[in-house]
Amino acid sequence: MAYETEQENFWAGSFGNDYVDRNKSDASLMSKAALWSTMLRAAHGVENVLELGCNIGLNLIALQRLRPGIAVAGYEINESAARIARKNTGADIVCGSVLEKLDCKVVDLTFTCGVLIHINPDKLRSVYANLYEKSQRYVLVAEYYNPSPVAINYRGNEGKLFKRDFSGDLIDEFGMKLIDYGFTYKRDNWAPQDDVTWFLLEK
Repeated sequence: MAYETEQENFWAGSFGNDYVDRNKSDASLMSKAALWSTMLRAAHGVENVLELGCNIGLNLIALQRLRPGIAVAGYEINESAARIARKNTGADIVCGSVLEKLDCKVVDLTFTCGVLIHINPDKLRSVYANLYEKSQRYVLVAEYYNPSPVAINYRGNEGKLFKRDFSGDLIDEFGMKLIDYGFTYKRDNWAPQDDVTWFLLEK
């Protein structure tokens, strides 16, 4: 299937398939569980979540282990990754673009982890709207942060990674309230992540 932007086609194709192979590890899952235990400390009454760009579902698995009984769902553009995520989580994982209007239930928390950085900047508004409209309370974004928009070479590819203040965009666009935020360091001795800054917002 051909998508509207080069970034969507990039992740739906062979590069996205290779990413799946690079990110299958118990260590990665452990780090994600540790991160979620921190990111959810100020979120109350979260019983169901929706991840935009869930890949093979490691974030959703981490949440299932931290909060047994939580209902999880996701959208993923890469067909191979979506198939693995369904198997890993037993959840409803839709294979499709998060730039399109989502056909799914409203949940307590919507989130992205390392996904907004790969969205064409001209199309971010559509993803922001999905995050906001499909959440009845919380939105969480865990992404690379920069105070002003900047494009970064990504594994030898131009136009595939963009840093900016995603949280600030959501606050300015929808009047959301900042509840909590933090930074995860790639050299953390216990649960390293890739220098991601996360923000928990409330409607």
